[in-house]
Amino acid sequence: MAQLTEVTAGLAFPEGPIAMPDGSVILVEMFGPRLTRVLADGTKQVIAEVPGGPNGAAIGPGGLVYICNNGARFFPVDMDGLTFPAGSGPDRYRGGSIDTVDISTGKVTTLYTHCDGVRLAAPNDLVFDTEGGFYFTDHGYSHDRTATLTGIYYAKADGSMIKEVVFPAHEPNGIGLSPDGKILYWAETWTGRIMRRRVEGPGQLAEAGMVDTWQCLYGFPGFQLLDSLAVDGDGNVCVATLVNGGISVISPEGELVDFFPTGDILTTNVCFGGPDLKTAYITVSGTGKLLKMPWKCAGAKLNYLNV
Repeated sequence: MAQLTEVTAGLAFPEGPIAMPDGSVILVEMFGPRLTRVLADGTKQVIAEVPGGPNGAAIGPGGLVYICNNGARFFPVDMDGLTFPAGSGPDRYRGGSIDTVDISTGKVTTLYTHCDGVRLAAPNDLVFDTEGGFYFTDHGYSHDRTATLTGIYYAKADGSMIKEVVFPAHEPNGIGLSPDGKILYWAETWTGRIMRRRVEGPGQLAEAGMVDTWQCLYGFPGFQLLDSLAVDGDGNVCVATLVNGGISVISPEGELVDFFPTGDILTTNVCFGGPDLKTAYITVSGTGKLLKMPWKCAGAKLNYLNV
């Protein structure tokens, strides 16, 4: 077992952790639904109630928290003491959005709900570039025998522009940029693959052909589901892996170089913080906890946060 320390418990399916410079961690509670700050001593402070299903979060320009809201795509189901996300029906699902939260006031503002006239289905995770824009995944929505086919989007933080940059993507989840910002990575939940594209400019990705094998960094063998991810300073993609329950580390060369089990099969996300960015904060959502552990190298610096 990794050198894990429990920071706090009693969270309603935590996701989207942001390690703040003051030592606290801001995260979403998908089944709160709310945005919460966890202090270093484990104390929890509600920043804002966020209607729908807050799923991913990142600090953007002006210190706002940008939230991927899946629109209550999931509802909680208890199975043997663990909280699992089950698919919501149309009576509960409200459609996806990108929201912002002012940390100082708790004000929630909806920034995007559509792209080219098409409703966002279930935004999941996001990462900012250096140019005031962000990439985000749309995990899609399914009900009965119908499922939406979605992709990867790029949007401006001021609400002035949104466009689709990858289509299709198969239930994309976590997303991140290489330390130099030249490669965009994302995880596909059900295929168990880490995908990538070269970044040619703000919101501009290199084309990839159907048989371009470079675009798949790594495919997990067997039955393995992927959730959110973070990139460390060495360029490793650190992805939360469901089923085996832990953080899998994939090198930039596409090799599985490490695995850190957490003891929770619903390990959902990881971020890096601390004075030297060498502390990994991990959300384990089945048991509703935030954990931390030392990391061998610093995490990659995030734009608008680690400046």
